[in-house]
Amino acid sequence: MRKYQKLEVWGLSMKLVEDIYEITSNFPAGERFGLISQMRRASVSIPSNIAEGHGRHSDKEFFRFLSIARGSLYELETQLEIAKRINLITQDEIGENLTEKLHAKLNSLMNIVKASGV
Repeated sequence: MRKYQKLEVWGLSMKLVEDIYEITSNFPAGERFGLISQMRRASVSIPSNIAEGHGRHSDKEFFRFLSIARGSLYELETQLEIAKRINLITQDEIGENLTEKLHAKLNSLMNIVKASGV
């Protein structure tokens, strides 16, 4: 069985965590317990759930944790949109290409796991 660190989807999600920490480091201090905390938690949840699901050694559990990771990605995208609407970030800072690519890779992996008999 492959290690989760070798999964492209895990690597992309780790890059997203790095990007989110960098973006939120420029937010006002007043957002420390608001969007900064929420966005960082949601981003960290994505690779964490991929790793945890992979560690369960069950396709059914792996699929469930991939679903949770995808939900965290949707949550993060919403928070990025909020940050944009209240002028904390610009469109260029959002990194839509990375989130879109991560969506595609997550969905693809979920389809593969599901086809294995979940």
